[in-house]
Amino acid sequence: MTSRGITAKGNGVSLLTATCIVIANMIGTGVFTSLGFQVGDLPSGFAIIALWAIGGVCAMCGALSYAELGAALPRSGGEYHFLREIYHPALGFLAGWISATVGFAAPVAIAAMPVGTYLADMIPGMNPLLISLGVVWVTTLVLLWDLKLGSVYQVASTVLKVALIAVMIGAGFYIAHTQPVSFLPTKHDAALIVSAPFAISLYWVMYAYSGWNASTYITSELRNPRRDIPLSVAIGTTLVALLYVALNAAFLRTTPPAEMVGKQQVALIAGEHIFGVAGGKVMACFICLGLISTVSAMMWIGPRVTATMGEDFAVLSPLARRTSRGLPAAAILAQFAVVNLMLLTATFQTVVSYVQFSLTLCSALTVLGVFVLRWKRPELPRPYRVWGYPITPAVFLAISAWMLWHLLAESSTRTPSLLGLGTAALGLIIYFLSPKMQARASNA
Repeated sequence: MTSRGITAKGNGVSLLTATCIVIANMIGTGVFTSLGFQVGDLPSGFAIIALWAIGGVCAMCGALSYAELGAALPRSGGEYHFLREIYHPALGFLAGWISATVGFAAPVAIAAMPVGTYLADMIPGMNPLLISLGVVWVTTLVLLWDLKLGSVYQVASTVLKVALIAVMIGAGFYIAHTQPVSFLPTKHDAALIVSAPFAISLYWVMYAYSGWNASTYITSELRNPRRDIPLSVAIGTTLVALLYVALNAAFLRTTPPAEMVGKQQVALIAGEHIFGVAGGKVMACFICLGLISTVSAMMWIGPRVTATMGEDFAVLSPLARRTSRGLPAAAILAQFAVVNLMLLTATFQTVVSYVQFSLTLCSALTVLGVFVLRWKRPELPRPYRVWGYPITPAVFLAISAWMLWHLLAESSTRTPSLLGLGTAALGLIIYFLSPKMQARASNA
């Protein structure tokens, strides 16, 4: 791969890099932090493992559905491109608006925050905010420099992250001193799995799994998108689901739940039980390096969506400009500015709750599009058809609808979910109040 553009088939992003982007987008803040927000309401090893397994099934169903759409409609942009082609340019703009404002900037901020928190806990005197800002600044400079350098950085940091989790899993199941936890079902587990706390916990899990659709955002930059999209999302999602289930089982096996309840630094707490205090701090350093790859992946993907919108809407056309190396520098810097604003003004839990409802809604509309597109355009070439259709997309839609309902019904998540919905509505208002924007979209 060279740095001279990305349009030639041999010069684009490889299957390996695309798969690493999927994995890096998925393995991030969620798996290292969310267990602390689950063990308090779900006092059962089986229920928690079922939670992560159901999340993996849901993610795989979504990934396979996206793969069909990505192979049939090969253009960068993800939900923005899919919803625009399947339904109406207004829905495409809605998805793009969410992605441009919070959809990628929020996960970058959410990944950068624990880096600062972890390092500040280990090294007294360090400012967590300055650390988080530094991570974002350095990563952005790397991605602005060169596509090839960004690819190497992404592959290397992702391999490190997977190796780190594999070590934690192996050590967690190797040590003899364990907690009195059982992963076998009991008579009380059925009630837990259909309860509101389980549904609310699922939104933390689905945030941890978010990223299974990552390669569809860079379709135009892939060497062979019709082959690489299905393979990258399937391989990446399967690997991550297996790692997630095993890692959370290792955490539960080694760490008292009372020490994790409500804590963000779950991996640091569990690491100290697995490796000792000194070893836990070393592993926390590696976790920070792994989180940096998540920052890199989101800073890579998000601007591609914004740049694609700039190609279709005159008001956003400056964001579509690319450098001589094919990099959407203006879009990268725009997302960089939003990330910095979030780091300076928001908290970890606020950002997660705010963004998850909107992202789940857009994903559900996109997966529903598999049914709609087959009905509207049956003649469209489909190099890949979703395995298990129509059950596969239906499973994803059912789980998503259940989760969305509980996010609105529960008082603890209603307000941030409504704020996220309000952000989406603002995007529609902007679209329909801009006649020139509508004309440009319909002609694009």
